[in-house]
Amino acid sequence: MKAMILAAGHGTRMKPLTDHTPKPLLKVGGKPLIVWHIEKLKKAGFKDIIINIAWLGDQIPKTLGDGSQFGVNLHYSDEQKDGALETAGGIIKALSFFDGKPFLVVNGDVWCDYEYCNQNPLKAKQLAHLVLVNNPEHNLEGDFALNNNTVKTEGENKYTFSGIGYYHPNLFKKLPQGKRPLAPLLREAMGNDKVSGEHFAGDWRDIGTPERLTELDQDLSS
Repeated sequence: MKAMILAAGHGTRMKPLTDHTPKPLLKVGGKPLIVWHIEKLKKAGFKDIIINIAWLGDQIPKTLGDGSQFGVNLHYSDEQKDGALETAGGIIKALSFFDGKPFLVVNGDVWCDYEYCNQNPLKAKQLAHLVLVNNPEHNLEGDFALNNNTVKTEGENKYTFSGIGYYHPNLFKKLPQGKRPLAPLLREAMGNDKVSGEHFAGDWRDIGTPERLTELDQDLSS
Protein backbone atom coordinates (compact mmCIF):
# COMPACT_ATOMS: atom_id res chain seq x y z
CA MET A 1 0.00 0.00 0.00
CA LYS A 2 1.13 3.53 -0.77
CA ALA A 3 0.62 6.63 1.38
CA MET A 4 0.09 10.36 0.96
CA ILE A 5 0.99 13.13 3.39
CA LEU A 6 -1.00 16.34 2.96
CA ALA A 7 1.42 19.23 3.24
CA ALA A 8 0.04 21.92 0.92
CA GLY A 9 -1.79 24.09 3.45
CA HIS A 10 -0.92 27.74 3.94
CA GLY A 11 -0.72 27.45 7.74
CA THR A 12 -2.40 30.81 8.36
CA ARG A 13 -3.19 29.97 12.00
CA MET A 14 0.52 29.35 12.55
CA LYS A 15 1.61 32.85 11.57
CA PRO A 16 4.19 34.30 11.96
CA LEU A 17 5.97 30.92 12.15
CA THR A 18 4.80 30.01 8.65
CA ASP A 19 5.69 33.32 7.00
CA HIS A 20 8.96 31.83 5.81
CA THR A 21 8.62 28.12 6.65
CA PRO A 22 5.90 25.69 5.49
CA LYS A 23 4.07 24.22 8.47
CA PRO A 24 5.22 20.60 7.87
CA LEU A 25 8.84 21.72 8.35
CA LEU A 26 8.26 23.36 11.73
CA LYS A 27 10.27 21.42 14.29
CA VAL A 28 8.97 19.52 17.31
CA GLY A 29 11.12 17.28 19.44
CA GLY A 30 14.17 18.21 17.40
CA LYS A 31 12.91 17.37 13.90
CA PRO A 32 10.33 18.63 11.39
CA LEU A 33 6.75 17.60 12.05
CA ILE A 34 6.51 15.80 8.70
CA VAL A 35 9.54 13.65 9.52
CA TRP A 36 7.64 12.10 12.41
CA HIS A 37 5.04 10.92 9.87
CA ILE A 38 7.63 9.60 7.45
CA GLU A 39 9.43 7.63 10.15
CA LYS A 40 6.19 6.12 11.44
CA LEU A 41 5.11 5.19 7.91
CA LYS A 42 8.49 3.56 7.29
CA LYS A 43 8.14 1.60 10.54
CA ALA A 44 4.70 0.38 9.41
CA GLY A 45 6.11 -0.91 6.14
CA PHE A 46 5.23 1.90 3.74
CA LYS A 47 7.92 2.44 1.12
CA ASP A 48 6.30 4.79 -1.41
CA ILE A 49 4.97 8.10 -0.11
CA ILE A 50 3.72 11.10 -2.05
CA ILE A 51 3.62 14.58 -0.50
CA ASN A 52 1.57 17.42 -1.96
CA ILE A 53 3.17 20.84 -1.73
CA ALA A 54 1.99 24.41 -2.27
CA TRP A 55 2.83 27.21 0.19
CA LEU A 56 6.65 27.64 0.15
CA GLY A 57 6.53 24.16 -1.32
CA ASP A 58 10.05 24.07 -2.78
CA GLN A 59 11.47 23.96 0.73
CA ILE A 60 9.95 20.54 1.41
CA PRO A 61 11.68 18.46 -1.31
CA LYS A 62 14.84 20.51 -0.73
CA THR A 63 14.78 19.39 2.93
CA LEU A 64 13.51 15.83 2.55
CA GLY A 65 14.99 14.86 -0.81
CA ASP A 66 14.06 11.55 -2.38
CA GLY A 67 13.47 9.89 0.99
CA SER A 68 16.61 7.74 0.93
CA GLN A 69 17.78 9.25 4.22
CA PHE A 70 14.62 7.81 5.81
CA GLY A 71 14.64 4.51 3.93
CA VAL A 72 11.57 5.34 1.80
CA ASN A 73 10.81 6.66 -1.69
CA LEU A 74 9.40 10.18 -1.54
CA HIS A 75 7.46 11.67 -4.44
CA TYR A 76 5.91 15.13 -4.73
CA SER A 77 2.65 16.47 -6.14
CA ASP A 78 3.26 20.14 -6.89
CA GLU A 79 0.24 22.40 -6.38
CA GLN A 80 2.17 25.67 -6.26
CA LYS A 81 0.75 26.91 -9.56
CA ASP A 82 -2.74 25.60 -8.76
CA GLY A 83 -3.04 27.21 -5.35
CA ALA A 84 -3.77 24.67 -2.62
CA LEU A 85 -6.42 22.30 -3.96
CA GLU A 86 -7.88 21.29 -0.56
CA THR A 87 -7.89 17.68 0.55
CA ALA A 88 -9.92 15.94 -2.15
CA GLY A 89 -8.47 18.13 -4.89
CA GLY A 90 -4.96 17.27 -3.77
CA ILE A 91 -5.75 13.56 -3.70
CA ILE A 92 -7.35 13.68 -7.15
CA LYS A 93 -4.28 15.35 -8.65
CA ALA A 94 -2.08 12.58 -7.20
CA LEU A 95 -4.53 9.73 -7.85
CA SER A 96 -2.52 8.01 -10.60
CA PHE A 97 0.29 7.46 -8.08
CA PHE A 98 -1.80 4.82 -6.32
CA ASP A 99 -2.22 2.53 -9.35
CA GLY A 100 -5.95 2.06 -8.76
CA LYS A 101 -5.41 0.50 -5.33
CA PRO A 102 -6.54 1.64 -1.82
CA PHE A 103 -4.15 4.03 -0.09
CA LEU A 104 -3.52 5.85 3.19
CA VAL A 105 -3.73 9.64 3.59
CA VAL A 106 -2.35 11.51 6.60
CA ASN A 107 -2.79 15.20 7.41
CA GLY A 108 0.66 16.72 7.76
CA ASP A 109 -0.41 19.02 10.59
CA VAL A 110 -1.45 16.37 13.11
CA TRP A 111 0.67 14.32 15.49
CA CYS A 112 -0.32 11.04 17.09
CA ASP A 113 0.98 7.68 18.20
CA TYR A 114 -1.52 5.74 16.07
CA GLU A 115 0.11 2.72 14.45
CA TYR A 116 -0.43 2.90 10.68
CA CYS A 117 -1.38 -0.28 8.86
CA ASN A 118 -0.11 -1.02 5.36
CA GLN A 119 -2.77 -3.66 4.80
CA ASN A 120 -6.02 -2.65 3.13
CA PRO A 121 -8.73 -2.30 5.83
CA LEU A 122 -11.54 -1.71 3.32
CA LYS A 123 -14.14 -4.42 2.89
CA ALA A 124 -16.05 -5.07 -0.33
CA LYS A 125 -17.63 -1.91 -1.81
CA GLN A 126 -16.34 0.30 1.01
CA LEU A 127 -14.89 3.61 -0.12
CA ALA A 128 -13.15 4.83 3.04
CA HIS A 129 -11.99 3.84 6.51
CA LEU A 130 -11.52 6.72 8.95
CA VAL A 131 -9.59 6.95 12.19
CA LEU A 132 -11.68 8.87 14.74
CA VAL A 133 -10.40 10.30 18.01
CA ASN A 134 -11.77 11.80 21.21
CA ASN A 135 -13.03 15.34 20.75
CA PRO A 136 -10.44 18.02 21.62
CA GLU A 137 -11.39 21.28 23.28
CA HIS A 138 -11.56 23.09 19.95
CA ASN A 139 -14.04 20.56 18.49
CA LEU A 140 -16.17 19.34 21.36
CA GLU A 141 -19.18 18.49 19.18
CA GLY A 142 -17.16 16.10 17.05
CA ASP A 143 -17.43 15.37 13.33
CA PHE A 144 -18.89 11.91 12.74
CA ALA A 145 -20.64 9.16 14.65
CA LEU A 146 -19.34 5.60 14.94
CA ASN A 147 -21.82 2.75 15.16
CA ASN A 148 -20.53 -0.83 15.01
CA ASN A 149 -17.50 0.26 13.00
CA THR A 150 -19.68 2.14 10.49
CA VAL A 151 -19.20 5.90 10.26
CA LYS A 152 -22.32 8.07 9.94
CA THR A 153 -22.88 11.79 9.73
CA GLU A 154 -25.15 11.78 12.78
CA GLY A 155 -25.48 9.72 15.93
CA GLU A 156 -25.18 9.77 19.72
CA ASN A 157 -21.44 9.20 19.98
CA LYS A 158 -19.69 11.67 17.72
CA TYR A 159 -15.92 11.74 17.46
CA THR A 160 -13.40 13.96 15.70
CA PHE A 161 -11.89 12.90 12.38
CA SER A 162 -8.16 12.53 13.01
CA GLY A 163 -7.05 13.43 9.50
CA ILE A 164 -5.95 9.83 8.99
CA GLY A 165 -7.94 7.79 6.50
CA TYR A 166 -7.71 4.88 4.09
CA TYR A 167 -9.43 5.46 0.74
CA HIS A 168 -10.48 3.52 -2.32
CA PRO A 169 -9.82 5.32 -5.62
CA ASN A 170 -13.50 4.89 -6.50
CA LEU A 171 -14.34 7.59 -3.94
CA PHE A 172 -12.79 10.07 -6.38
CA LYS A 173 -13.76 8.29 -9.60
CA LYS A 174 -14.40 10.53 -12.63
CA LEU A 175 -14.02 13.72 -10.60
CA PRO A 176 -12.13 16.44 -12.50
CA GLN A 177 -8.98 18.01 -11.16
CA GLY A 178 -9.42 21.25 -9.27
CA LYS A 179 -10.08 22.62 -5.82
CA ARG A 180 -12.38 20.27 -3.90
CA PRO A 181 -12.99 19.54 -0.18
CA LEU A 182 -13.12 15.97 1.10
CA ALA A 183 -16.01 16.21 3.59
CA PRO A 184 -18.88 16.28 1.02
CA LEU A 185 -17.53 13.13 -0.66
CA LEU A 186 -17.28 11.36 2.68
CA ARG A 187 -20.77 12.41 3.74
CA GLU A 188 -22.25 11.08 0.52
CA ALA A 189 -20.43 7.77 0.98
CA MET A 190 -21.60 7.61 4.62
CA GLY A 191 -25.18 7.99 3.43
CA ASN A 192 -24.67 4.79 1.44
CA ASP A 193 -23.00 2.96 4.36
CA LYS A 194 -19.69 2.81 2.50
CA VAL A 195 -17.46 4.28 5.21
CA SER A 196 -16.04 2.20 8.06
CA GLY A 197 -14.06 3.51 10.98
CA GLU A 198 -12.25 2.92 14.21
CA HIS A 199 -11.88 4.84 17.44
CA PHE A 200 -8.32 5.62 18.46
CA ALA A 201 -8.06 6.65 22.11
CA GLY A 202 -4.33 7.35 22.24
CA ASP A 203 -2.36 10.58 21.99
CA TRP A 204 -3.59 12.69 19.05
CA ARG A 205 -3.06 16.40 18.50
CA ASP A 206 -4.06 18.92 15.89
CA ILE A 207 -0.99 21.12 15.58
CA GLY A 208 -2.90 24.13 14.32
CA THR A 209 -1.57 26.97 16.46
CA PRO A 210 1.84 28.10 17.75
CA GLU A 211 0.69 27.28 21.29
CA ARG A 212 -0.10 23.66 20.40
CA LEU A 213 3.20 23.37 18.55
CA THR A 214 5.10 24.62 21.60
CA GLU A 215 3.23 22.25 23.91
CA LEU A 216 4.02 19.25 21.68
CA ASP A 217 7.66 20.30 21.37
CA GLN A 218 7.99 20.49 25.14
CA ASP A 219 6.34 17.09 25.62
CA LEU A 220 8.50 15.38 22.99
CA SER A 221 11.68 17.06 24.20
CA SER A 222 11.09 15.91 27.77
